[in-house]
Amino acid sequence: MTAETPAKPVLTGGCQCGAVRFAVSASPNRISVCHCRMCQKASGAPFASFADINNEDFTWTRGKPAAFKSSSIAERDFCAACGTPLSFRRIDGPRIEIMTGAFDRPDRVVPTRQYGTESRLGWVVGIANLPSQTTMQNYGPEKMATIVSHQHPDHD
Repeated sequence: MTAETPAKPVLTGGCQCGAVRFAVSASPNRISVCHCRMCQKASGAPFASFADINNEDFTWTRGKPAAFKSSSIAERDFCAACGTPLSFRRIDGPRIEIMTGAFDRPDRVVPTRQYGTESRLGWVVGIANLPSQTTMQNYGPEKMATIVSHQHPDHD
């Protein structure tokens, strides 16, 4: 996607505060979950999930992320204002891997494979079987009515 030939975005997304936004003009090459220890630390979660996108199909549409060189071969982008992890990319590589939770419609980027399974936490496989509640059930309608979100909406 270039300024000369803008393509209609297939997918859009960004950080929590809206300072950094992006657009993707083609379907991702693959969507995966990574359990490696580096991804656990970078996401602050038991695993990270990424959509692998060719550089020519990706553009930052608002702001630019900060970057952390997490290894000798890769950098991870994040919003300097709110801290949202946004991507993993090999230095000078042909693709960027965008964290699926950063998409406006994460339901459209469904993982089909896993990596780094040597570091997968044993309890991850049983998550679907844990007791669960909706946010409304957890907080109740009275508390929910008092909560004001400061997150950017999932659209521009």
